[in-house]
Amino acid sequence: MGRLEGKNCIVTGAAGGIGLETCILFAREGANVLLSDISGPALEKAIEKLKSVVPNAKKLDTKITDVSKEADVKAMIEHVDSWGGLDVIFNNAGIMHADDADAIDTPEKIWDLTQAINVKGVWFGSKYAVLSFRKHGKKKGSVINTASVVALVGSATPQLAYTASKGAVLALTRELAMCHAREGYRFNALCPAPLNTPLLQDWLGDDAEKRHRREVHFPTGRFGEAIEQAQAVVFLASDESSFVNGTDFVVDGGMSRCYITPEGPATEPPKNNAR
Repeated sequence: MGRLEGKNCIVTGAAGGIGLETCILFAREGANVLLSDISGPALEKAIEKLKSVVPNAKKLDTKITDVSKEADVKAMIEHVDSWGGLDVIFNNAGIMHADDADAIDTPEKIWDLTQAINVKGVWFGSKYAVLSFRKHGKKKGSVINTASVVALVGSATPQLAYTASKGAVLALTRELAMCHAREGYRFNALCPAPLNTPLLQDWLGDDAEKRHRREVHFPTGRFGEAIEQAQAVVFLASDESSFVNGTDFVVDGGMSRCYITPEGPATEPPKNNAR
């Protein structure tokens, strides 16, 4: 029996990174998984990868979803009605736009787009999760919302719309956790540190100074890996975390608790499943 045996799970932003690593671990732990993303081709590649890594996976499906549109999110969650209704949703879809800057230089359209996806998307996902839990008579349910460590600490390299959106996710998650605690529905916010993703590494490139400015804050001497976030999501999705509710669940290698980092070589990172 897997840790998520028989649970019906939805992951948004499932086509890569934390989302895909989470889908792989969910499937390994016996869950039925609906992979959701805005990109159809990316979803096709993601489910092919998942099936190759977890050949004995149970029920798998995909759903193209724009989480900023309420009708899309409603349809996504209703997609698992035929499975017996939702048990777990990981509201992970989000953007960090290249034109996001400080209070002076961030365009209003980028601010609005970021809030629509990163905040409204989490609101819609949480709203229809609760309605699904109730419709199917669920006595327990888990909602995990992706926030960020930037909602807890400041940065002199601002992406103000993104930071504000992730702060909103923390507040929204905390409130929902209190509202629905007596129904057995838990809400927790995942706060990842910067991760070793192709997007970040391509952006850092060969700029040693830019890279050092970020790496120096990690006590481990390295960026996090997507699978390290996914493992935390599995815990929050499972009944093992039945008394964990309303938390800012920080997975940052100690970065937000550090003043002076240790010396010596960086720790060895774990291997991701998807790449």
